[in-house]
Amino acid sequence: MTFVFFLLALLFGWMAYNLYYPHFTNPKLSTVSFLTGWLVGELAIHHIIWQSLLVFLFVWGGAVEGFFGALGFLMCTAAWLAMAYFYFASHSAEEEIEMSLKQGLGPDYRDYIKESLVNDFPETLNFKKIRDPRKIVSSQVETIKDIPYGNFAQKLDIYRSKKTAEKRPVLLQIHGGAWTEKMGSKNEQALPLMNHMALRNWVCVSISYRLSPTATFPDHIIDCKEALVWVKKHISEYGGNPDFVVVTGGSAGGHLCSLVALSANDPNFQPGFEEEDTTVQGAVPFYGVYDFTNADGLHRNEGLQDIVESSIFKLPMEDHLDDYKNASPLFRINHKAPPFLIIQGDKDTLVPVETATAFADKLEEVSDSSVVYAVISGGQHAFDMFPSIRSEHVKHGVERYLGWLYSAYLKGAEPENTAQEGEQTVDLSVEEEAPEVEVKAVEIKAVESTPEETEVGETQLETDR
Repeated sequence: MTFVFFLLALLFGWMAYNLYYPHFTNPKLSTVSFLTGWLVGELAIHHIIWQSLLVFLFVWGGAVEGFFGALGFLMCTAAWLAMAYFYFASHSAEEEIEMSLKQGLGPDYRDYIKESLVNDFPETLNFKKIRDPRKIVSSQVETIKDIPYGNFAQKLDIYRSKKTAEKRPVLLQIHGGAWTEKMGSKNEQALPLMNHMALRNWVCVSISYRLSPTATFPDHIIDCKEALVWVKKHISEYGGNPDFVVVTGGSAGGHLCSLVALSANDPNFQPGFEEEDTTVQGAVPFYGVYDFTNADGLHRNEGLQDIVESSIFKLPMEDHLDDYKNASPLFRINHKAPPFLIIQGDKDTLVPVETATAFADKLEEVSDSSVVYAVISGGQHAFDMFPSIRSEHVKHGVERYLGWLYSAYLKGAEPENTAQEGEQTVDLSVEEEAPEVEVKAVEIKAVESTPEETEVGETQLETDR
C-alpha cells in the first residue's frame, strides 16, 4: 500500500505541476492537460480538501511509512501548497481586467457609464457561490426553455429578471464544444454570466445550433444568424430591446460570435434571409478560435486542423483555403466591426493565447470601434464555466464593459476612446463576481454577503434613448 500511496502522491504532484506548465504540443495530452488544469485550477481548494482526506486514510491505515511513504507525503504537501498559491493568485484577475478596460476604453471609461449602472457594480466576490458552485441560476431569474426558431428544430433559452421591464438590453450567448455533437450545449455554458446580467435587467438568450458531424459548415453560422434574426423580431415580446444586442460565446462559440459580429448582412451566411439585418452592437468572445488556416503558425498542434477538416468542413484545407479564410474571423476584420472585448487565458492548451493576441492586434489596427483585449493570468480553457475567484472577477469586468456599451447606446454614440495613442498594451486580467446581482468592483474585499442581500439592489436600466 505504501507504493500505491507513492503513486498517488506522484499524481497529485503532476496535477499541481500542470497548473504552471500545461502541455501544448500533443493533441490528446493537451486535452488531458486542459481538463485537469481547468478543474484543479478553478477548484483548487476543493481538490486540496478531498486529496488531504484521502491521504489521511492512507496514514490511518499505516500505508505511509518508510522512505517512499515520507517522500510521498512531502510531495503531497508541496502539491497542496502549489495549488493553493495558484488559486489565490487568481485574484490578480481583478486588476488585470480593469487595466485592460482602461487601456482599451480610456482611463476615465467609468465616467461614461450611467450612474445607476455603476451603483449596482458589486463590491465583493460572492464567496458562497465560489464555495458551492453547483446552483448558478438565481431564484430571481426566470428561465424560459426550448423556444423553437429556424427550420431545423433549433431551440433557444431566455434568462431574464422576474421583475417586469421593457426594452432591456440583450445578450446573445453561443455555446462552445468544438462545433461537435455531445461536446457542448446551451444548457450549461455561460450560466454565471447570463444569471448575473439577467439580475442586472438584461435579457439573455442562449441558443442551440446544428452541430457536426451531422452539420457541415456554414450550417453553424447560418443558425446563429437565424437566431439573431429571431431575436430582432421577437425579443421585444420578452422585454428585450431588438436594437441593442451584444453577442458572446466561448471556444467554438467565441469563434461563432466573432464571425457573427464581423460578417453582418453577408448573404453567403444568410441563405433565404439575405435581406434581414444581422448587425450587432458589440461582441465578447471568450478564448475563441479566430483563424482556421493557422496562417501565422501559432497553433501548437494539429488537433484543430484535424477536427475541422474531417468533421466541420469535410474538405481538405489545402484545396479550399478561401473557404477556410472566409470562416475565420481573423480574415473578416473590417473597419465597420462593432466594439469587441476579447478574453483569453494565458494557460489555455486548446486555443493558444498567441492566436487571440494576433486577432486583437489586427482588429485594433483596422476597426473604427473600440477594442479591449484582456489576457487572464492562469486562465485555462473554459475557466468561466462555473463561479471561481478568476471567473467572478472576469464576469464583473464584462459587466462593466457591457454597462459602458449600453450607456453609449443610450447617449446615442460610442464614447470617445480616451486611451493615449501609442500607449503600450499590457496583458491584464480581472475576474470577480458579486453576490447574485452585483457584478463588478474596483476593490475586492474578502467580505461575504448573501445572494439575497445583493440581488435586492437591482436598478432598472434606462431603456428609452
